[in-house]
Amino acid sequence: MLTRRIIPCLDIKENRVVKGVKFLGLRDAGDPVEVAGVYDRQQADELVFLDITASFQNRKTLIHLVEQIAANIFMPFTVGGGIRDIGDIRDLLNAGADKVSINTAAVKFPDLINDASSKFGSQCIVVAIDAKLVQSSESGARSKELQTPNSQLPTKKWQVYINGGRTPTDLDALDWARKAADLGAGEILLTSMDYDGTKDGYDLPLTKAVANSVNIPVIASGGAGKLEHFYDCFSDTQASACLAASIFHYQEYTVKQVKEYLRGKGVPVRL
Repeated sequence: MLTRRIIPCLDIKENRVVKGVKFLGLRDAGDPVEVAGVYDRQQADELVFLDITASFQNRKTLIHLVEQIAANIFMPFTVGGGIRDIGDIRDLLNAGADKVSINTAAVKFPDLINDASSKFGSQCIVVAIDAKLVQSSESGARSKELQTPNSQLPTKKWQVYINGGRTPTDLDALDWARKAADLGAGEILLTSMDYDGTKDGYDLPLTKAVANSVNIPVIASGGAGKLEHFYDCFSDTQASACLAASIFHYQEYTVKQVKEYLRGKGVPVRL
């Protein structure tokens, strides 16, 4: 079985690490370079850096911060926010990123996924999907009499948002994940907007549905609050990694504590 990954996330606004609940109520969580160094010493499997206002403000990612962080860590480093074209991707990779995370531009210009994966390799192209539940009950369009024993009506549907969770689209998260994979994405970073920052646990139905829909790794994001939440995600879904922020930023747990707990529960992790 493949080793499962634990990935801290730095949400960046105005050169600071921030964290909120359901993408709102952001509060300060420290200096990005210093926080990144902490996670490097804790032997996190990877680090994700998301400039969360770049796309909304129509500007590029904070390259100087990317360079500073990359120079001080020794783990795979994914950077997202404000990426609009191949040139932006090249700049981030040259600044020290190992992977780039594309959200808004991927939705607006899907061919960017294919172009980027062809030019730089799919292993470094992550498509980020921010999704919110919009339907949670069975459709009444078909009666029980019309259903066959094997028929399954969709009971949940999630809508894709862009611009840092500010703008809804007409995309269904499962359909978009499949298309992104077909276009050459090497990984999906899946964030539940309903669970983000709540510490109520990962959105298992969403994570399970997306992970079962694609043949590329899926990173579950949004909702980690207890050690058990990581185990629940790995045991109940096919997620390859769990991303978390506030549980680490505010020293509730260290990455090592999470990994030791998971290993004790039989989940393969790197220690």
